[in-house]
Amino acid sequence: MTLRHFLTTQDWSRSELDALLAQAAAFKRTRQGRELDGKSIALLFFNPSMRTRTSFELGAHQLGGKAIVLSPGKDAWPIEFEVGTVMDGETEEHIAEVARVLSRYVDLIAVRAFPKFQDWSVDREDRVIHAFARHATVPVINMETITHPCQELAHVMALKEHLGPDLSGRKYVLTWTYHPKPLNTAVANSALLIATRFGMDVTLLCPNEDYLLDPRYMDFARQNVAESGGRLTVSHDIQSAYRGADVVYAKSWGALPFFGRWDEERQVREASKHFIVDEAKMALTHNGLFSHCLPLRRNVKATDAVMDSPACIAIDEAENRLHVQKAIMATLAAQG
Repeated sequence: MTLRHFLTTQDWSRSELDALLAQAAAFKRTRQGRELDGKSIALLFFNPSMRTRTSFELGAHQLGGKAIVLSPGKDAWPIEFEVGTVMDGETEEHIAEVARVLSRYVDLIAVRAFPKFQDWSVDREDRVIHAFARHATVPVINMETITHPCQELAHVMALKEHLGPDLSGRKYVLTWTYHPKPLNTAVANSALLIATRFGMDVTLLCPNEDYLLDPRYMDFARQNVAESGGRLTVSHDIQSAYRGADVVYAKSWGALPFFGRWDEERQVREASKHFIVDEAKMALTHNGLFSHCLPLRRNVKATDAVMDSPACIAIDEAENRLHVQKAIMATLAAQG
């Protein structure tokens, strides 16, 4: 039997994603279960977390399992990921040993590892999560690297709860927003993937072409709309993008052509603060929903009025992280 991982939703069929969402909905109705009875998961955090750690650790507990939380370089040895390297620096052990030893201890491994933000040609290879998947003999779950597939499922689950089970044809705006620092493209990549996968009419709104997402994810999105019957549009015009939208999803990310040279990007970013999601923009929508993956800087990415409005479903989406991750863990653990 081929070992299944959960690294990206693109590796899972639409019917498999629908099954995960159905199981997540069942877990939302009945939180306690025994699907992980006697099983365990190692949660490796190379970056900070609040929602991800809480929802995974609590989710494992609610299904009868045990979560072990590790922070390599802090409460665990620093890990080397390069092949053939002479380990005479800061790293103490190699991923080849780490992944195989953890696989002897636990039934699942989950990893959160952000890009280094220095060289996109390196970061786009997603080496950390793929190294775990290559060496582990148990399923590996992506808790956010250069994509965030768990957030994707929580997001689409919330949309279905508010818009109905069929999202086909709904106008979905993925809008870039200002942030004082350049951020990871992971959530934007994932929002683009899942919205196009479920047949939505997707508009990617950003200041200029420098803020387009990596061609890999743009190509996946085009492939998805060809299969789902949705649409994909790129826009730099705020008014037309918002007009008639059913969903506005906000996220900030750094421009890839300036990766590692953020001072050169700063001028464009600082001139684009007007991309904030506010009441005037939301008034252009078709009674549109608003969401964000959180954390969100209020009155920078979105105004207080937008965040506190009935249209904001960010808290619902955050709650759904717990339920979809339980579905993912239960499904993967059932492999054997």
